[in-house]
Amino acid sequence: MSADLPVEEPARRVTDPDDVVGAYTWARSFRIWDTYFALIWLATLVFVLGTANPGWPVRLAAAALLVPLIPLFVWVGRPILRGDPPEERQALGYLVAAMALFLPSAILVGETRLMTFALVPQCFMSLRIRRALTAVAVINLAPVAGWALLWWPSDQDVFFNGLFAVVTLVFSVALGTWVIRIIEQSQERAELIAELDASRHEVSRLSAAHGALAERERMAREIHDTLAQGFTSLLMLVQAVEAELDHDVSQARRHLALMDETARLNLAEARALVAGGGPADLAGASLPDALRRLAARHEATLEVTGPLRPLPAGPEVVALRACQEALANTRKHAGSPTSVGITLGYTDDTLTVSVRDDGCGFDPSAVGTGADGYGLAGLRARVVEAGGTAQVRSAPGAGTTVTVRLPVPPPRSSP
Repeated sequence: MSADLPVEEPARRVTDPDDVVGAYTWARSFRIWDTYFALIWLATLVFVLGTANPGWPVRLAAAALLVPLIPLFVWVGRPILRGDPPEERQALGYLVAAMALFLPSAILVGETRLMTFALVPQCFMSLRIRRALTAVAVINLAPVAGWALLWWPSDQDVFFNGLFAVVTLVFSVALGTWVIRIIEQSQERAELIAELDASRHEVSRLSAAHGALAERERMAREIHDTLAQGFTSLLMLVQAVEAELDHDVSQARRHLALMDETARLNLAEARALVAGGGPADLAGASLPDALRRLAARHEATLEVTGPLRPLPAGPEVVALRACQEALANTRKHAGSPTSVGITLGYTDDTLTVSVRDDGCGFDPSAVGTGADGYGLAGLRARVVEAGGTAQVRSAPGAGTTVTVRLPVPPPRSSP
């Protein structure tokens, strides 16, 4: 019995196991220990009172010494043993009191030594190994020595009782040491499990934080590539209309119509962004059609090469966003280019989109990651996520070319 109970010590600390019904095996299994202790005590009392020798007065005295062991265990020993871990100083005091009752009774009547099977496990459950071994040696050997000195039995009785005490001591030490080792391993495993659980929660927290950061970055790119660019276009169109109202009303009206179209498209982009859908330009249209509308708004030309075919939404969205970003940069930074062109190329395994202008150009190595460089950085990040490559060629006074290449599935062969 003693070997099974300590192994079930819980990994987590519980102040009062009775407050958590059925929460821990240790709390439930202690009822078995209570039953075990009561049975050993009752059997010992029966043996003491039922033996033929010594006489009744001595047996009654020995039995009287056993009676206080029950309240001592219930009120003192049981709460100490259920500690996690047990308080060793309190446990030592409890075991000293228990042995003060047990040893005189065991010296008076040898049958009292049956109580050893209840006291020895408690030593290993509550004391460190050295103190536990000392207490177990006293519990096993002192009763036999005292009994022999008090009653002077025959040499044969002394030999057999002493041999039995030694065998019981060896068995108790071996079993108790094994139990303590198991308890230590269980505690180590409990610590490792606690560390693993803490690490798992930390990984979960970091994963959630990373996911939130990635989502913020994605939303920032989407807003930059759609709404921000649309508002920028609206501002530039407003400036154009203000300059044209006095001398070129027809051109101002054309720009007003373009403002209306841009505002409606921005509204559609905002709705698509909230709904988590694709770009408004691609709603019900092919990529070349979307790029034609985009080129018309930016007064650019479009050239399509290679056999057109339907592609997955992912590469088409990235290609459209790349064109939007490149054209927005052209409008903001190229000065007054005389020509802006878009080239869309289809091959068996690659979709290529290129935006070129003959504007003032810039030094690509001087572009940082601040407000001016966020667009190109976001463009590159989006393309890399799709497994493609982005290349920016430019130089002061030599125009700019932005080329994006994206992997696409090969066309299906005809049966």
